[in-house]
Amino acid sequence: MKESRFSENFWSTDITSTVGYDNLIQHMNDGRKTCKELEDFIKQRVSIEERYGKDLVSLSKKVCGQNELNTLKRAFDVFKQQIENVGLSHIQLASSLREEIKKLEEFREKQKDQRKKIEHSMENLHKQKTMFYKKTMDSKKAYEQKCKEKDEVEQMLNRCAGVSNSKQQEKLQSKANQSKQSAEDADRLYQHNVSTLEKIHEEWQMEHIKTCEVLEKQDCERIHSIRNAMWVHTNQLSQECVTSDEMYEEIRKVLEQCNIQKDLDFFIDLKRTGDVPPALILYENYYNGQRGVTPSRAPANPRRMPLPSPESSECEPQYATVGGNGYSFVRYH
Repeated sequence: MKESRFSENFWSTDITSTVGYDNLIQHMNDGRKTCKELEDFIKQRVSIEERYGKDLVSLSKKVCGQNELNTLKRAFDVFKQQIENVGLSHIQLASSLREEIKKLEEFREKQKDQRKKIEHSMENLHKQKTMFYKKTMDSKKAYEQKCKEKDEVEQMLNRCAGVSNSKQQEKLQSKANQSKQSAEDADRLYQHNVSTLEKIHEEWQMEHIKTCEVLEKQDCERIHSIRNAMWVHTNQLSQECVTSDEMYEEIRKVLEQCNIQKDLDFFIDLKRTGDVPPALILYENYYNGQRGVTPSRAPANPRRMPLPSPESSECEPQYATVGGNGYSFVRYH
């Protein structure tokens, strides 16, 4: 499929019309506006990234977990350090984005300067072509008028031939000669203007083709630059996400090393006060100096001692024990 070209699609059959050129210039102005809009967009992103980065750095300086010990303290230290690193990374991203904005501005201004020369040349040719076209049309009208006058005089001369006297004939002949000379002069001027207009038109046509080619090239460069700027911008943001995640991964690693029992043991070793509880306070009798006896009070948890086995003397009857051979139940009826 044949590729479309600016130089083949922005003409007009009206020699004084500039509609094709005007459409091209409007398109280039719109493109320049797009560049400026993208610059402003990235500038706002720079402000967001810079402000966010500074806020993170400030947040990382806040007191948090300063009373923790051992592995959890290490986790807090890494946590705050990596949050600060993430903030610094966003500040660095803002700086990188500024460099991209600068490139866009330089590109936009470069194209603006190139177009100034082209537009100035085309405007001069448009004015010159329009002026000579008007001049040529005026000379054409004058030429046509002189030709009509010449024809009228010649017709009058022919009608008066053999009728008028010689003096009148001479007068008509003189007028016919003058009108003929005027027509010839008008014809030469008209031809000269047509020839000049043709040269101007050829020059304008060549300049128009050249302008179309330059503007088409600029438009290609503009589209490429804008596309590349957005691509780079997206890659920078994506890289920032990767960098931030790497920093967050350091936090996850240190959190995995956080050991509850180790922290408990560390605290115990650091702050232990002893492993023997205080002794009971014993009672001391003021009068007899006895210690350890609480008068008129039973033990808190008295134990019942086993009953002694009954012993019978020779003069006492024998008692049977439960489970003995001589033990029996007494039944009452």
